[in-house]
Amino acid sequence: MSVLSEQEWRARQAAHRERVSVWTAPHRERQQEKRKHPVLDFLFTYYSFRPARLERWQPGVGVALENGAQFLDRRGFVETPDGVSLDPAELTDKRRDGAEFVLGLLSATASRQARLGCFGLHEWAMVYRTEPGDVRHSGWPLRLGHAGTDEVVESMPISCTHHDAFRFFTPQARPLNALQPERADQVRLEQPGCLHANMDLFKWAYKLDPFVPAELIADCFELAVRVRELDMCASPYDLSALGYEPVPIETPQGRAEYVRRQREFAEEASGLRQRLIDTCREILSWGAQRESA
Repeated sequence: MSVLSEQEWRARQAAHRERVSVWTAPHRERQQEKRKHPVLDFLFTYYSFRPARLERWQPGVGVALENGAQFLDRRGFVETPDGVSLDPAELTDKRRDGAEFVLGLLSATASRQARLGCFGLHEWAMVYRTEPGDVRHSGWPLRLGHAGTDEVVESMPISCTHHDAFRFFTPQARPLNALQPERADQVRLEQPGCLHANMDLFKWAYKLDPFVPAELIADCFELAVRVRELDMCASPYDLSALGYEPVPIETPQGRAEYVRRQREFAEEASGLRQRLIDTCREILSWGAQRESA
């Protein structure tokens, strides 16, 4: 058990809140004003980690907080001779199974080569052959119009490996995908070049809350923000009014830019994925040691 002095953990707590408030404060303002944001809302709606939870700091397993009585008001923390720390009883069988699943999924993903030839067509497949009123982000125009968008989908091979992206394809677009990924295929198919798999590192980090250090959750969140921006810049929508310049994947130059940035994100995500893998192992080891004590 390592011990953080009160000065140390309070400084980390304040730094974490200041860091993530760059994203949480504007989101709250938009909510109050009932303004939708086609890029950033995704981080707080598709992902179910509330802004207040993202702002909340915790040290992770194996750490005691000197004079940390305020944490006793939160579920999962107990007083120990070293200070306040996470309660091993919080690692229930269900939570342990969750950590083992995340470990298996991320390890399998990390073992594969990144596939970089999808060009972000999943967003195009989500609006393929739709009526204008049925477009997911109906408040924003399609850069090429409906007919032009459909032509792009029909002219390029679609090879989405991510179930949670594929399930939003229109019925007409589903047969065009090289794969038909189901939930049961997730561990077998996910690969480190996929933008959605790399955004999902945020999901897997917060699924392990409070056992994951808040700083790691924030690292994954910030990566997800930047990946989401590329995801939507390469989409069929015209978001230039929001300051997002398109990555026109219907052109050779746009596809080259997409692959370059996709590769950079894959490399960055690999480090975060390994940190999450190590954290899963630490959580499971911590739980096993506590059980045997």
